[in-house]
Amino acid sequence: MARQYRVNEQIRVPQVRVIGEDGEQLGVMTVSDALSRARMHDLDLVEVAPNADPPVARLLDYGKLRYLTSKKERETRKSQKSNELKEVRFRPNIGTHDFDAKMRKVKQFIGNGDKVKLTVRFRGREAVHQQNGLSLLKKVAEEMKDEIRLEQQPSMEGRAMSMVLIPSPAVAARQESNSTATAESE
Repeated sequence: MARQYRVNEQIRVPQVRVIGEDGEQLGVMTVSDALSRARMHDLDLVEVAPNADPPVARLLDYGKLRYLTSKKERETRKSQKSNELKEVRFRPNIGTHDFDAKMRKVKQFIGNGDKVKLTVRFRGREAVHQQNGLSLLKKVAEEMKDEIRLEQQPSMEGRAMSMVLIPSPAVAARQESNSTATAESE
């Protein structure tokens, strides 16, 4: 949400403390004197601290200020990529190749900085052998122990056993440095 500034004639106080475009203090003066000085330099008088006594106003280009603040907001929104929860489903009697393919997906999601929910679905009489699902989840956690932290231990929810993995701080830092490097190159 963009901050609203009072500009030029919108400033309704008798006196303001004026700061020049280079950041130097020009002193306390009436609003009309400050406005004439701003117009002399083809700038705007922008009230930046209305709660100060007297309020602080700056001589600057208001259009440029609005552009820079909106650009900064866009950058912060872009950098605040929400970590999504990705789900990878397994079956208790999964084949070796299928397991490897699912592991590649899990590693990709963790590498992107996302949370991953691993779910083992039991059908019919498979639910009797829950230890197979538990050993499968432990195998995944063991293979990725350097890259992940467990957020939720394996637990049964109806006919499914699930656990949630999050990237370890080292992986998250590496992913953050990669995203800042790509943002700087663009």
